Amino acid sequence: MNPGRNDRLMSASEQTSGAASPGSWIANQPYLLLSFTALFWAGNAIVGRLAAGHIPPVTLSFLRWAIAFFIILPFAWKHLQRDWAAIRGHLVTMIVLSVTGIGAFNTLQYWALEHTQALNTLLLQSAGPLFVAVWSLILLGVRLTLAQACGIALSLAGVLVILLHGDPSALTSIRFNKGDIIFTIALAIFGFYSVLTLKRPKISGLSFVAFTFGCGSACLIPLWIWELFTRPVMQLDTANLLSLFYVAVFPSTLAYLCFNRGVQLIGANRAAPFFHVVPVFGSVMAIFFLGERLQLFHVIGFALVLTGVFIASRKQ
Repeated sequence: MNPGRNDRLMSASEQTSGAASPGSWIANQPYLLLSFTALFWAGNAIVGRLAAGHIPPVTLSFLRWAIAFFIILPFAWKHLQRDWAAIRGHLVTMIVLSVTGIGAFNTLQYWALEHTQALNTLLLQSAGPLFVAVWSLILLGVRLTLAQACGIALSLAGVLVILLHGDPSALTSIRFNKGDIIFTIALAIFGFYSVLTLKRPKISGLSFVAFTFGCGSACLIPLWIWELFTRPVMQLDTANLLSLFYVAVFPSTLAYLCFNRGVQLIGANRAAPFFHVVPVFGSVMAIFFLGERLQLFHVIGFALVLTGVFIASRKQ
């Protein structure tokens, strides 16, 4: 026996094991995963607004999820075969999750963006954690803790500071319309989806997103066919194809993998404050891509949002 040699072999084995599993490390970092989700969803709001008038809402939603399904299927196929019995045992729950979180929410979101301004949707999106809290109470009997309530309120204040440019009087100039009502309904539906994911069967994350992407896009086929006969057909130009690529890869495939795993790790109520990070990322994108100037109210708002998210999402 050579103790020195054994020690060296053990050390090399530990290093190899640690180096070989960066994916496992990321998959267990809920705050990083939820931050990626917020970043991708912020981009989705911008692309969705740019696509309004060029790609009909059902077409955009259907193609987004159909493409995402075919992207994820090769990676998920073995997991789907292994998890199929569990999926069949919870088929009603899985179909409801597919219809609400995939089909209904995103179609309503794109429809709303045809009728409302970005400022209104960003303000309304900040109400997402409130819908999650209500559905958590109804479906799971889980109440907000004092820290979660305070954190949500603080991050909401930060969002308002950013969106109103530090001027409270700007609230009087906001007008809500048909699109705002549609988007509020969409948020209520997504809050339901967020909480119901905790009742999903114990299956692989790849199996879950593959099934919900496929089932969610399939449920849109009748509406898509109807839209083809009632709305102008999408033109296959570069801008539309790039929009489809973005929404299929980032806010769909990657964001939903990150979001579902984040909720699985820390629960819906602690994950919900990350809704407030979406408009923050949206503001940052506007600064870098649209040439807007960084101002004091941006810094104050960012600080309030991040503090609120930290307070609300930390472990009790």
